[in-house]
Amino acid sequence: MSRRTLGLLVLSAVAAAVCVRLGFWQLSRLGERRARNAAVAARLRAAPVDVAALPSDSAERHFRRVRVAGRPDYEREVVLVLRSRDGSPGVNIVTPVRVAGSDTAVLVNRGWVYSPNGKDVDLARWRESDALAAEGYVEVPSRRPGAPRLTSSAGAYNWLDADTLARQVGYPVTPYYVVLLDAPGAAPSPDRVARLTLPSLDEGPHKSYAVQWFSFAAVAVVGAAAFAFSESRARG
Repeated sequence: MSRRTLGLLVLSAVAAAVCVRLGFWQLSRLGERRARNAAVAARLRAAPVDVAALPSDSAERHFRRVRVAGRPDYEREVVLVLRSRDGSPGVNIVTPVRVAGSDTAVLVNRGWVYSPNGKDVDLARWRESDALAAEGYVEVPSRRPGAPRLTSSAGAYNWLDADTLARQVGYPVTPYYVVLLDAPGAAPSPDRVARLTLPSLDEGPHKSYAVQWFSFAAVAVVGAAAFAFSESRARG
């Protein structure tokens, strides 16, 4: 066996080992994703609790089913921009809800409405009743690059930041928001805000990535072995 062939076999073995390791890492990520999905699904299936009974830890309250009741402050609601639905541009309307006995308003994502540019909308058209009593689940927004608030559109946000929003509305707000869900049997209507659906719990690309890495490992081993066999026959 030539030194070149030996070197190729060693290099292929190292490459295959790295690919196998990466494949098992993706399988580990898949297991973590499945465990998280199971925990989220259990929270979404649980009976709703009053929003005041939520745990203080943000991770523990994320995706909890809750009931919220209070007075919507339509004058101080904002929108989350560039939210599409079935391929159409729009916004999500977020309304502070003043709950009796608390000086902190609960932020409520009432749902989606159409907006041609995905930013501007006539909020007065989409007001509902003067009292809100509904169920939903908790979303805890994460910080993202850039400023949360758009300077080009009043009351428009890329993502919700409680401190920024509190300064805008003039009173404390929750560091999370409640995504309202439709009551069972409610029919969709173009004349009202379209409630959002439960979050998708897909497994991500980890399984396909694992298969790819294992395939690369197999190609490295089989290719090197075929080359060595071909050289051996040529020398033979």
